[in-house]
Amino acid sequence: MSRIWNFSAGPAVLPQEVLARAGDEMLDWHGSGMSVMEMSHRGPQFMGIAAETEKDLRELLSIPASYKVLFLPGGATLQFAAVPLNLLRGRRKADFVVTGEWSKKALGEAKAFCDTHVAASSEDRGFTYAPARENWRIRPDAAYVHYCSNETIGGVEFHWVPETADIPLVADASSHILSGPLDVTKFGLVYAGAQKNIGPAGLTIVIVREDLLGQAQKETPSVLDYKLQADAGSMLNTPATYGIYMAGLVFKWLKQLGGLPAMKQRNMAKAKLVYDVIDASSFYASPVAQEDRSLMNIPFRLADDKLDAAFLKGAEERGMIQLKGHRLLGGIRASIYNAMPIEGVRALADYMRDFEKRQG
Repeated sequence: MSRIWNFSAGPAVLPQEVLARAGDEMLDWHGSGMSVMEMSHRGPQFMGIAAETEKDLRELLSIPASYKVLFLPGGATLQFAAVPLNLLRGRRKADFVVTGEWSKKALGEAKAFCDTHVAASSEDRGFTYAPARENWRIRPDAAYVHYCSNETIGGVEFHWVPETADIPLVADASSHILSGPLDVTKFGLVYAGAQKNIGPAGLTIVIVREDLLGQAQKETPSVLDYKLQADAGSMLNTPATYGIYMAGLVFKWLKQLGGLPAMKQRNMAKAKLVYDVIDASSFYASPVAQEDRSLMNIPFRLADDKLDAAFLKGAEERGMIQLKGHRLLGGIRASIYNAMPIEGVRALADYMRDFEKRQG
């Protein structure tokens, strides 16, 4: 069976090697006579899987011992509420940098819990750039500063980590975590939904500095209390066991490829293939400021949007799917996460050039 080139923004393509190994282990994991999906989360087999998964993630990101790693159920959207519930610590103020739909949603959710303030925004240019740090207006008594380091929908990526002095920096890194090295020590908290670069949907990873734990709002549900989850080894309730197992396989795949520095080089090469076609053409256009273009999510427009349907139909005929832009923005969007092979991106670039010759 031949596989298609899946450019979905999420749930997204997974490494073929990982899927093959998971398939081999589906009915009988390492001679246990069980699938991982059937294991007790407190049994020795799964406890070993969970421990090794955390170990490999810590190695990939060089996460120091002073940070807790949590494997939590639910999507990253759940963290829009969990972050203020855990990190306000009695201060009642939180600042936000708004660069697209996901940072807007995080801001909107936090309004139910605290006094929110927009420290910077790129709305003035349709959320097509990352505001320069010197233009941020952070309140000195803010409990934390939140931003989305890669906006999946708009394709805006911060290629730098903001400095926020003593105020904890919080990043929603869902759509580019593990796409390259990340200095975790510059953050108070990083969270990411799994369904882009980590594994199947339903799992969220939270990396949080230990000194920020233990001061959750009194109304915080126990399953959202980071301290309780950390103390329970992310097993306060039954975790997303199969998602954790799959994440562990992805982490091993990343390590085998040379880790995150090697992955960054691969991702830069893949993105260049598409951006080079766009930049050499008057038929295609990227709305995003060149220095802030995402390596993971590439939105672009055709010279005539009436051709979008034909472009998508032709792409599907060539085995390329999920290229339709988000419903809020329209156009075309190619998500080229870690697991998208360069051959798939090359096929897209070739098709873009061919389509322009025929329709331009």
